Amino acid sequence: MPQKSSNTKPSLSLATDPKLTKGRLFNENELIHRSPFQRDRDRIIHSTAFRRLEYKTQVFVNHEGDHYRTRLTHSIEVAQIARTLATSLGLDIYLAEAIALAHDLGHTPFGHAGEDALREVYPAFDHNAQSIKILTKLERKYAEFDGLNLTWETLEGIAKHNGPLAKPGKAILEYNRLNNLDLQRWPSLEAQIAALADDIAYVNHDLDDGLRAGLFEIEDIQSLPLVGDILKKVMHKYPNLEKPRLIHETHRRILSAMIEDLMVETKLRIGRFGIEKADDVRGLKHSTAAFSTMMTRDVRTIKDWLYKNMYRHYKVNRMTSKAHRIVIELYNFFLNEPECLPTEWQKRANKTNLEEVIADYIAGMTDRFAIQEYDKLFAIKP
Repeated sequence: MPQKSSNTKPSLSLATDPKLTKGRLFNENELIHRSPFQRDRDRIIHSTAFRRLEYKTQVFVNHEGDHYRTRLTHSIEVAQIARTLATSLGLDIYLAEAIALAHDLGHTPFGHAGEDALREVYPAFDHNAQSIKILTKLERKYAEFDGLNLTWETLEGIAKHNGPLAKPGKAILEYNRLNNLDLQRWPSLEAQIAALADDIAYVNHDLDDGLRAGLFEIEDIQSLPLVGDILKKVMHKYPNLEKPRLIHETHRRILSAMIEDLMVETKLRIGRFGIEKADDVRGLKHSTAAFSTMMTRDVRTIKDWLYKNMYRHYKVNRMTSKAHRIVIELYNFFLNEPECLPTEWQKRANKTNLEEVIADYIAGMTDRFAIQEYDKLFAIKP
């Protein structure tokens, strides 16, 4: 038996036990050689929606460069960080990984610019609810059910990875009526660390991509908390290091510092809150996984700086403007001429709300496909 947890080291019993899963909406015989959460992870990886992430934007549109992050590479980075955290905290690594890999499935093409545009014409759209809709309805490959029929714990973690839901999206509410996800309580520790792994990944890779793209220079980030201190240490230790190596060395140390801070603070909270088993975290009024107060402040400062100096950079604004126009015009075109939707989507529109079907169709597009559709419909070519 594992030792009782101290104030700094959690017990292995804090892992969500796959043997005690609440199961799947449609009963299936579980496998001997894979746990239910491993099976969930594998189904996500083999889904069509996951493959599409390769050509969905993080910040830069795919054709702007081969080395910038996409939704796919971002999701892989988040999953890697989540696995590291889960291992350190004695959690179920497969559940954490499944939640991390699926957390962005509902995003539109063109990143947040695409989502903002789609919400202008279809205000009900929510990327988190769209992820659940994909996983429970829109993926259609299994003979006996729509969706991937994931376990309760994985779907709960994806729906609530950012915490309890005060205003759940339509798809989450619809699924919740069939299989109560306990929306007003905190999710598992695996889901909580997946959400913070998302923060760690995107803060770090956006700094890296911004430097690669020349949107800002090394000198511009020296005054940032955490970043500046680590950068100075690297430059002092390696005074003649060429720029690409300097960026990478700084990037990996920032990543490690954030992961270490999160592990230490979460272990402290586990001891402070008297958490002894996995479900204890659900009844709290606050998260259990968290950064320290100082790291929380530093991350907020870095995010604010990135918003002003990267996401609002004129080069990014130009693509944002194009993305906005593409999404809006595609939506309005199909709304006015639904007979131009692909046949499968026309059939869906005959069974449900046309606006919702168009939103689903556009949300599922990759950046590349959306641009191609726009060109086919609006470009005047021989």
